Amino acid sequence: MARKKQLSLSTSSNKKVPKPEANPMWGGHYAGGPAAIMAEINCSVDLDQRLYAQDIIASKAHAVMLVKQGIISKKDGQDIARGLDLIFKEIKAGEFQFKRALEDVHMNIEARLKEIIGDAAGRLHTGRSRNDQVATDFRLWLRDALDEIDGALADLQQALLDQAEQHYDTLMPGMTHLQSAQPVTFGHHMMAYVEMIGRDRDRFQDARKRVNEMPLGAAALAGTSFPIDRLMTAKLLGFDRPMTNSMDAVSARDFALEFLSSASIAGVHLSRLAEEITLWVSPHFNFVTLSEAYTTGSSIMPQKRNPDAAELVRGKAGRLLGSFTTLFVVMKGLALTYAKDMQEDKEHVFDAVDTLHLMIAAMAGMVRDMAPNKKALEEALKVGYITATDLADWLVRVANVPFREAHHITGKMVRLAEHKKVRLDELALDDMQAIDGRISQQVFSVLSPGYAVKSRTSFGGTAPQQVKKAIKKARQRYL
Repeated sequence: MARKKQLSLSTSSNKKVPKPEANPMWGGHYAGGPAAIMAEINCSVDLDQRLYAQDIIASKAHAVMLVKQGIISKKDGQDIARGLDLIFKEIKAGEFQFKRALEDVHMNIEARLKEIIGDAAGRLHTGRSRNDQVATDFRLWLRDALDEIDGALADLQQALLDQAEQHYDTLMPGMTHLQSAQPVTFGHHMMAYVEMIGRDRDRFQDARKRVNEMPLGAAALAGTSFPIDRLMTAKLLGFDRPMTNSMDAVSARDFALEFLSSASIAGVHLSRLAEEITLWVSPHFNFVTLSEAYTTGSSIMPQKRNPDAAELVRGKAGRLLGSFTTLFVVMKGLALTYAKDMQEDKEHVFDAVDTLHLMIAAMAGMVRDMAPNKKALEEALKVGYITATDLADWLVRVANVPFREAHHITGKMVRLAEHKKVRLDELALDDMQAIDGRISQQVFSVLSPGYAVKSRTSFGGTAPQQVKKAIKKARQRYL
C-alpha cells in the first residue's frame, strides 16, 4: 500500500537561499557575508530593540561629554543630538525600520543616524564600544524596570493593607502543616504578606544600587586613550558612579542575576499567596469568594468556578526561577571579558520583568476582589481543637504547671475530646479534673477562639489591637 504523503514543517527546500551580505558596520576587515544560519543566530535586534530609548539617551550623554572634552566639535554634537531625537520620534511612532542585517539596536540606530546627518554620525562611537554601550543601556533599562516593579509591589501592599484593615478582627484558623493550629485574624494573615512583599521591595531597592553603576567609557575592555570624562557621563545619566574596572564593567552581569534572584523570591511569595487563594475558594474550605472577574468556567462542568488567575500566578513563579537558572548557567563558565554568550542575558531579564508585572497586577486584583466568608471561617474554628495551646498556657499561668507537663495534660484532654467527639470547651469539668485536679471552672474562659486571639498581645501577635498597630506602621513605612 502506498504511504500517504505527509506535510512537512521543515524549512529546507530546493530553492537556493541567498547568502546574507556582510554587515556594513563591521568595517573593511569583512568583505563576504555570513552563512544564513550565522546571520540568524547572531541577530538580536528583534529582542534588544526594547533598549532603544536607553540607547539614545546614553548616546546623547556620550556626545555631550565628547563635545565638552573637545574630542568632537560642537557642530557634530548638535547634529548627533538632532538626529538621535528624530530617530527616537520615528521609533516611538512605529516608523523606524529595524534591519536584521545590522544585528542589534545599536547598529540600527547608528546606521539611521548616518542617513540623517552624514559622516558626523561616525564620530559618536569615539571612545566607546558596543561592549560598554550595551551594558550601559541594559543597566538603564533595568533601573527603570526596578522602579516600576517597586510601584507595582507598593500597590499590592496597598490592597493587602486594605483587606487587613477591613478584617483586622475577623477570626480564622491559623495553620501549620495545613492543619488547624491556632486562631488568628484574617487581617493578621494579610499582614504576613505585606511584610513578605516589603522584603521583596527591599531586595529590589538594594539591587538597584548595584545596577546603578555605569560601564560606559570602559570601551571594549581596556578603557580608551581619548580624554573622556566618565564622571560627567555618569552624572548626566543619573548613575551613582562609573564602574571602577574596565574589564569588570563590560563583563559583569551579576546585576542581572541579582535581579532575577530577587524576582524568583518575589515570585515564590506571590505563588504562596496564590496557593492559599486556590485552597480558600474551593468548596472544601470556602474561606473566601472570588468574582467572575478573576475566575473561569469549565467547558464541560457548568457548576465550576475555577481560580485560574491564582493558578497562573502560581505557575509563572517557575518561569522566573527558570530565567534565573538559565542566565546563571550561561555566566558560570565565561572567562573575562565579553563573550557573545552574554547576548542571552536580556531575553531572560525582559521575560522576567514582563512576567513579574503580570503576576503582581493579577494578584493585586484578586486581593481587592476576594471577600472573606465569615460564617465559613467561624465554622472552621470549631474543628481541630484549635484552642489546645490556650489550655496549656492556662495551666502554666494559673496552676503553675511547667509547660512541658501542661502540654502532656492538654494532650490527654484532646484525646478524651476526640473520643467523645466534642470540642475542648464542650468537655465536662469533671472529665477535665479526672485528668488533672488543678483544673477549675475558670479554664472555660480561655477556650474560645475569640479569647485566644485577643490574648496574643505580644509584638507581632494576632491580637486585633496589635494588627491595627501593625497596619498603621506598615502604611507609614511602605506607602
